[in-house]
Amino acid sequence: MIYPKFISKGDLIGVPAPSDGVTDIGKVKRLEYALKNLADKGYKVVETKSVRKSIKGRSTESIEQAKELESLYLDKDIKAIICAAGGDFLIEILPYINYDIIKDNLKWLQGYSDPTGLLYTITTRLDIATIYGSNFCEFGMNPWHKSLLDNLKILEGNIIEQVSFDKYESSHTKYINGDETYTLDKKVLWENLNNEKEINITGRIIGGCIDILSEIFGTKFDYTKEFLEKYKEDGIIWYFDNCEFSSEGLIRILWKMKNMDYFKYCKGIIFGRSATETSYYDISFKEAVKHSLEELNVPIIINADFGHVAPRMTIINGSIANIKSTDGKGSISFKLE
Repeated sequence: MIYPKFISKGDLIGVPAPSDGVTDIGKVKRLEYALKNLADKGYKVVETKSVRKSIKGRSTESIEQAKELESLYLDKDIKAIICAAGGDFLIEILPYINYDIIKDNLKWLQGYSDPTGLLYTITTRLDIATIYGSNFCEFGMNPWHKSLLDNLKILEGNIIEQVSFDKYESSHTKYINGDETYTLDKKVLWENLNNEKEINITGRIIGGCIDILSEIFGTKFDYTKEFLEKYKEDGIIWYFDNCEFSSEGLIRILWKMKNMDYFKYCKGIIFGRSATETSYYDISFKEAVKHSLEELNVPIIINADFGHVAPRMTIINGSIANIKSTDGKGSISFKLE
């Protein structure tokens, strides 16, 4: 696995919009605060020209999004890239990207949700580690939640152990001033699906937003099998962030993964808190996961601290992860091997 160089104070961070752009008044204010907050931390930031645009869910045409992303990789002064925001249509840029540019100009790429399309493709296709963490606008909160402080530490090369938080927000905080902090109102409880007293697993970690992964699987951009075979001796830990799948949809995609042998070398699976829990047949998220994956006989954790329901931990795609879960609390740490 190839790990880009970590950032240092004074470095330049690039912000593209390979998914949707930022035009909502509250989110634009949050973007401005993020620029200020990173400057206060000692970093300079440059945006691509389409960050503050949105045309029916896309910051600009796909070929232009790809060119803007490539421009950040080609700029030698830029040391890391953090996606501006999520959205729905990032996968449309995959055919237009020159992957040799990414391979020849190593730098960290970070984002979550729709940016999964880039992160997963780069890590599985090019063997380059990426970061599943907050999109850039999230850094506009004031003061920063510990999850953002941890995120920056990891980008700076301080590979800390992240410990589960005390509370999470049950509904997304609306941005008015732009610098709002999380509304933390629910107790964090990681759950070991098979009621194990303790789970302690180590393996090569890969995953992302399962909604986006489902679209990539089986296409010419799917390098999952090559990745799994390369790292089979390490064993694979899958992590999944569910945004919009109903329980029925989740059952279908997990069935697909099983029948594509994507759990062949699996040592464990961890799910973030689901952003959506809907079901026509009154099947809970927990029931859907248990029904689909129980036969694998591997440790499974649900309701962990990452993904669409904040606060979120930072995950280094492609690294060796150690994940522990006991009595509703958990931790994640990484080795860059």
